[in-house]
Amino acid sequence: MSKKQYFVVILILGALSTISPFSIDMYLPGFPSIAKNLGTDIAKVQLSLTSYLIGIAIGQLFYGPLLDRFGRKKPLYVGLIIYVLASIACAYTTNVENLIIMRFFQAIGGCAGMVAAQAMVRDVFPVNKTAQAMALLMLVIAVSPMIAPTLGGYVTAHYSWNAVFLILASITLVIIVASYFFLPDGATPDNEISLRPKQVVKKYVEVTKNRQFLVYMLIGGIAGAAPFAYISGSADVFMNIYQVSEQQYGWIFALLATAMIGSTQLNHILLKKFSSEQIIKVALTYQTIIGFIMILGVWNNWLNVYTLITLMFVFLTGHGLCNPNAAALTLAPFSRNAGSAAAMMGSMRMAMGGVVSAAVSIFHNDTASPMVIMMSFCAVGGLLTLIVDTHLKKTERKRKALEEEQHSMAM
Repeated sequence: MSKKQYFVVILILGALSTISPFSIDMYLPGFPSIAKNLGTDIAKVQLSLTSYLIGIAIGQLFYGPLLDRFGRKKPLYVGLIIYVLASIACAYTTNVENLIIMRFFQAIGGCAGMVAAQAMVRDVFPVNKTAQAMALLMLVIAVSPMIAPTLGGYVTAHYSWNAVFLILASITLVIIVASYFFLPDGATPDNEISLRPKQVVKKYVEVTKNRQFLVYMLIGGIAGAAPFAYISGSADVFMNIYQVSEQQYGWIFALLATAMIGSTQLNHILLKKFSSEQIIKVALTYQTIIGFIMILGVWNNWLNVYTLITLMFVFLTGHGLCNPNAAALTLAPFSRNAGSAAAMMGSMRMAMGGVVSAAVSIFHNDTASPMVIMMSFCAVGGLLTLIVDTHLKKTERKRKALEEEQHSMAM
């Protein structure tokens, strides 16, 4: 592969990977406009984010087997066409109920790009280039939350929220064409892969029997849902309560995204001196403390827009430290079934994100309380899961030591 081909393939795979992040973040500045235009409240508009996250959670579990059975491109094209049609339907919807339903189908289609891109990295690049290619994809995905809401803010302010969905549909059409002409086919179809529900479920059940996987999937899923509480509630908090403009909100979102990106890079340095378990414990502990400070600040009206942004910035750095370490420990036990484990882990995180964003919507009360309470709940839940697991491990070690001692005395 020449340097030019390498660049083009990485560019297309990066574009496929960012379809879902852009779909989540780009329409956030339009929440107040959507609510006004569709004659509803912002709490119901927030449910369109929840339905999108549920769609990604479900879609990831299905695309893995489909991409193996039919090859990479056919399921990819089907998914992206569903995404384009659903995006156009979102742009022309006349009520919030249809928006919520179409966002679900948009997610089902869009997550084909995310799953296929990661699979094709392993197909297209030689082993010594895979890590480099994956790192570039992760960088593109990490940068997208800085760009998407800012761009969405300007589009909403100068055109309308409907234009955001039309732009997403247009970009995806370009990606489909580019994928058809310039993207290699990847792995060939494997007719031996079973799509029978019983066989697919059996693989996932096998994976969940591993204790380390289960514990860190829960920790990563619960703690990793905190940014979705922030994503769901931030548009209402900053634009309706603190009265910032669509463009200003986009820049605030971009600033807070740097907290997660920067701490992810810091994590590489910390791993030279500390274990993943230690980093997770410290990150969740200080997130819990910051979370309680935010709750107290909001409850007593101590916080202005600047102090809230500062506290949220510090809180979100914990996500950049906890998330990659939890993912690494979740997948570490597997030499085989790694694909099923990764799909289940991703699905769990998106499902928890859907639950948390729904809670922010349900408890909406025209204050920042639902958002900061759910963010704090995620940190506390992750920390408690870690503490309980540590306690159970100690208890088991003591029990085994006692049994061995009794056995040696009986001898």
